Amino acid sequence: MYKYFCLNPISPVGLEKFSDDYVPAGEMAGADAVLVRSAGMHELEFDKDLKAIARAGAGVNNIPLDKCAEQGIVVFNTPGANANGVKELVIAGMLLASRDILGGINWVQENEEDGNIAKDAEKAKKAFAGCEIQGKKLGVIGLGAIGVLVANAATHLGMEVYGYDPYVSVDSAWRLSRSIHHTKNVDEIYKECDYITIHVPALEDTKGMINKNAISLMKEGVVILNFARDVLVNSEDIVDALVGGKVGRYVTDFPTPEIAGVKHAIVIPHLGASTAESEDNCAKMAVEELKDFLENGNIRNSVNFPACDMGVRDKTRITILHRNIPNMIGQFTALLAKDNVNIDDMTNKSRGSYAYTMIDVDNDVTEDVVKGLEMIEGVLKVRVIA
Repeated sequence: MYKYFCLNPISPVGLEKFSDDYVPAGEMAGADAVLVRSAGMHELEFDKDLKAIARAGAGVNNIPLDKCAEQGIVVFNTPGANANGVKELVIAGMLLASRDILGGINWVQENEEDGNIAKDAEKAKKAFAGCEIQGKKLGVIGLGAIGVLVANAATHLGMEVYGYDPYVSVDSAWRLSRSIHHTKNVDEIYKECDYITIHVPALEDTKGMINKNAISLMKEGVVILNFARDVLVNSEDIVDALVGGKVGRYVTDFPTPEIAGVKHAIVIPHLGASTAESEDNCAKMAVEELKDFLENGNIRNSVNFPACDMGVRDKTRITILHRNIPNMIGQFTALLAKDNVNIDDMTNKSRGSYAYTMIDVDNDVTEDVVKGLEMIEGVLKVRVIA
């Protein structure tokens, strides 16, 4: 019997995927797995029984990944599960930036008591005129699950689309429309595009990537859309560019004190994945990842350990989370041989400083074998699934 704890409300559609072998825990202590959305976990202490955390969403900045890795806790996210919801809001953001829809709505509300509002609106509407997005150039930086959907949708709206991603996956490449210009230099997007949308993770080399230097290469009146992470855009530089008119509109899903209320900034309260469908999809994907890990030991979509899959378990399986250092496999196999444990199948994967080994065996695994594996320097957590 496995215990799971929900740190945030999780869609019942996802939780229904748990079988009768799973029960909700009243508290996090003692749980085998935790499901979370946006709750902060950096200050929490983790029980030794905690095996996995699943984030029902893509961003994991609310989870202490290094701390979890060192304690042998696998952290999952759900990339792509909310991609369509974000894509639709990005398209809406482009339209809001192109046509002064918000200005027009505000005018109507301010003049709601005007008895001649219909007639006066015909005079006032020229103040809110905009342009069409058809025929304009859109630059998509980052061609992951969301970026590909945005790029493809924009082609159907008649836009000329430029895509940039030096690490585009094979799956993303297959899904990408052949009409998209795949540029190898992000500066080409800065120089050529009327609209630029960012869909990359917040890493050391992407934080602040939209700064005064990048903006200086862009067209006058460019529209920048940021539905990925607020830190990708330098706050001071984007405010200066908006005030100075270099950037025509900045549309973002991340309200901050620096950007809220700035003229020509369209700031949305982080609604990208706030749809019933996205929440359902994220919850279902998170639960499926947890079940596969707890029942079979397989790791899919982890952000702190390598992907590793040995299929559905049909015999005793030993899983070992450990540091990525030399001679770990040799020590594991030597210890098992010493205790007459026959290895039927084995796989090992690494990712940065950490690695994961799965071993199917024909024998029962004694407590002494487990303790022996745990005592090997560099081993973080050992689990036997029988």
